[in-house]
Amino acid sequence: MRILVTGGTGYIGSHTCVQLLEQGDEVVIVDNLSNSKESVVSAIEKITGKRPVFYRADILDREALDTIFYTHKIDAVIHFAGLKAVGESVAKPLEYYHNNITGTLTLLDVMREHGCFKIVFSSSATVYGTPASVPIREDFPTGGTTNPYGTTKLYLERILSDLYVSDKRWSVVLLRYFNPIGAHESCLIGDNPNGIPNNLMPYVTRVAKGTLPKLCIYGNDYPTHDGTGVRDFIHVEDLAAGHIAVVNKMADSGVKVYNLGTGVGYSVLDLVQAFERSTGIKIPYEITDRRPGDIAECWSDPAKAERELGWRAKHTLEEMCRSAWNFEKAN
Repeated sequence: MRILVTGGTGYIGSHTCVQLLEQGDEVVIVDNLSNSKESVVSAIEKITGKRPVFYRADILDREALDTIFYTHKIDAVIHFAGLKAVGESVAKPLEYYHNNITGTLTLLDVMREHGCFKIVFSSSATVYGTPASVPIREDFPTGGTTNPYGTTKLYLERILSDLYVSDKRWSVVLLRYFNPIGAHESCLIGDNPNGIPNNLMPYVTRVAKGTLPKLCIYGNDYPTHDGTGVRDFIHVEDLAAGHIAVVNKMADSGVKVYNLGTGVGYSVLDLVQAFERSTGIKIPYEITDRRPGDIAECWSDPAKAERELGWRAKHTLEEMCRSAWNFEKAN
């Protein structure tokens, strides 16, 4: 298939592009490079021996998207592009709503005009809000999101579902990610955000490297086993493999929803200790106030993805930490 990957030079997008190319799909990337680098395209080529087509463009740019679809006759879209930091979304809600929602509406309208009706959407466990219990299943209620980032994902899930109701040609898969960490074994691609990281693992690796002085842990008074927030950390390679499983079993029409996680919850301190065990490096940290928009615990029941897609996460937490550190050292 010829697949357009929006946000394809980003963290999850780049790993997914590698696996798509390795199985023989044609890949076209569109990315505005707001949180990634064009050098990732060359890294993907070095890993796979194949260079994806790359456009530096924004999904808000209708004319650019129209040119891409006209030129490449796209069969399906994997849609990663979007702003993604929980804390930043609380501070900049208008930017998040405009970029994530308006950008996706523009993309969907161009897809429809060009007869492309298959989309895999990069959603998030944040759509569950504060869950009544864990592990979280796909049939749990959504809503009650605690930050604008999560709300954009929730609204877009509803928009995509409504789109299918209006036009049964659409095939929509909503993938609710938990917390991706780690890097490709080649150390050529990984989580390498511009500026100070918003996500936990690249912050930890930069502290380990000495680029940042210490880790700030936001709150130690949550109702968890050690007071710090609990999350479902999944290796980015496992997450990318989930997209491959979806693309290979995508129905002609309908809406499907899958959690992509390990089914195990680890606290922030659990992750720090796993990193220290797997690398031998001590991570200095400071406990600070809770961060607006965070919840106490969030981890998945991934049984549906295993049952219907034959997919399950394989990497341990220590393997995730070690690969993230290897990438940081190499870069």
